[in-house]
Amino acid sequence: MRKLIVTEFISIDGIAEVEKLPGVTWNDEMNRFKDDELADSGAMLLGRTTYEIFAGSWPTETGDFADRFNALPKYVASNSLKALDWKPAELLKGPLPEAVKTLKQGSGGNIYVHGSLSVAQELLRHGLVDRVRLLSYPGAVGQGKPLFPGGVAVSLELISATPFSNDVVALEYAPVTAKS
Repeated sequence: MRKLIVTEFISIDGIAEVEKLPGVTWNDEMNRFKDDELADSGAMLLGRTTYEIFAGSWPTETGDFADRFNALPKYVASNSLKALDWKPAELLKGPLPEAVKTLKQGSGGNIYVHGSLSVAQELLRHGLVDRVRLLSYPGAVGQGKPLFPGGVAVSLELISATPFSNDVVALEYAPVTAKS
């Protein structure tokens, strides 16, 4: 069975809006973290907004990482999109939890949710997330969209914590209900 992995950039106070995060210098350690994710990834699950942002920039990127990233199957959760130009991609049909349960039963490697906060939150609420991978930025931003849904307790077990030389910390957690 495929695992569903949420991957986010986040502040220490839980805000996952990239544009609000404190500035850090991207480094080789962060590149390795993202390369490891890509090597483990069999598909992406994206919400409409993240899909549109990625589709607007990734197809013009070049290099090994971009080639592999662009080639991944993309599953898009959207009620408003009718067509997807960044291929290979397909729109999910029906309620998100049921569509994701079906995807997880398939083959082809793990499914990564990049950004897509509303999708990540709904999947966390339904206990469908197997891992949460975070790049925790060194600073609190005070306000913005949190990763974890309000009003829902999410118990996590720490799998690993790796500090980087730029003060970012790579964290991996398993939701307690999704231990494997």
